[in-house]
Amino acid sequence: MLRRTKIVATLGPASERPKVLRKMIKSGLDVARLNFSHGSADEHRERARQVRKAADDCGRDVGLLGDLQGPKIRVMRFETGSVNLETGASFFLDSTLGLNDGTRKGVGVALDTLHEDVKKNDILLLNDGLISLQVDKIDGTRIHTTVVDGGILSDHKGINLKGGGLSAPALTDVDRENIKLAAELKIDFLAVSFVRSGADVEEARRLFVAAGGNGQIVAKIERTEAVQDIDSIIAAADVIMVARGDLGVEMGYAGLTGIQKKLIRKTRKAHKVVITATQMMESMIENPIPTRAEVSDVANAVIDGTDAVMLSGETAVGKHPNKAILAMADVCVGAERFQVPQDSSQRAADEFARVDEAIAMAAMYTANHLRVAAIIALTESGSTALWMSRVRSDIPIYALTPHEATSRRVTLYRGVYPVEFEIDVDKPRALYQDIFKKLIAQGIAKSGDLAILTKGDQDGVSGSTNALKILEVTDE
Repeated sequence: MLRRTKIVATLGPASERPKVLRKMIKSGLDVARLNFSHGSADEHRERARQVRKAADDCGRDVGLLGDLQGPKIRVMRFETGSVNLETGASFFLDSTLGLNDGTRKGVGVALDTLHEDVKKNDILLLNDGLISLQVDKIDGTRIHTTVVDGGILSDHKGINLKGGGLSAPALTDVDRENIKLAAELKIDFLAVSFVRSGADVEEARRLFVAAGGNGQIVAKIERTEAVQDIDSIIAAADVIMVARGDLGVEMGYAGLTGIQKKLIRKTRKAHKVVITATQMMESMIENPIPTRAEVSDVANAVIDGTDAVMLSGETAVGKHPNKAILAMADVCVGAERFQVPQDSSQRAADEFARVDEAIAMAAMYTANHLRVAAIIALTESGSTALWMSRVRSDIPIYALTPHEATSRRVTLYRGVYPVEFEIDVDKPRALYQDIFKKLIAQGIAKSGDLAILTKGDQDGVSGSTNALKILEVTDE
């Protein structure tokens, strides 16, 4: 059984060696994530080079996702590196305090306007919610608080406002430089952190295109404001990432699963792609197998229809990066067995805006009512394969394209598999025989099987798919 759900894995010290990368790709890595929050530009250049070389060595297409740091609001540094905040103690935050002058009494913060964003009785959550502070009063730039839940607070830990409302812009000066780097590296997916609205996504796209980038834009949903304005964000983005770390801190963990399900459902309904991320198999940073709770977490996202699941520290700094890929792949396949594949009523009442979209939907309806071995989309941009993948089916969709960028793009689409292929629609008989040879050679189909083919009359024109054929595979 082919795994339909894709796997995104973060690169780091544990996974940047060529031998480890090749093992990860052979084990099922589909998209490699470069986390711009860590490492230098030259380190990212080298990791991108190594991924592309390892993918070539393995004969696979692997996408590259560049993840912008965004305005992660953090405390500054302490004189001693960390302090123990006791419950009930007083503690202040002040953006004008020296960078290294933090003590048990207070610490500097990296957001100049924090004192304008909070009011008395607000709850500030530090270190992923492990420490909470209640605001007592604001005196100029100084925010006086009482420690509600204490603990060890160390340098550069993050700050969230319970319920959201911090005014930091989505793109920082560092992000703007990293967008240029992403364009230079021909990144396939650019992830924008802490978006608040569709306008944030559009600004990132404008800067990426201006720098020469040609990849898709991923909007990371990790703010309360993003959930509240999710429709405009989905409309502006190509991909949505359910980034459950900061989102869970801001909105509370109790409702996080419901929010996740809603985001997956809305994104797929809008014919966009969705990634589920954060702490999916975090115990595998240390352990060789996941916990039962982690298995259920990944399986739940797969059954809900996520296009991809993501590994972070598990592959970036963990002891078992390859085992984490294998474990996640096994869980995805196991969960996919329990999905209801056919949904022939999906979009039955819709009026399609484009011919290629109508062809894609007709192909999936036919595939779910006829025994076919494969669906083949001859595609320039990958859009036909994307529309097909929005319909639940256990029939593999092969995106045949002459473009390397399109092959890497569809690595994120659920149930879609890229095949680099020179398309000549002017010679249909030779074209079909070339396709059959590939299907048979790769064990996708055998002589006598049926396959659905979608194509356009105009070779090299994006969006020109206008024909559907049902073909019998032959080995002659």
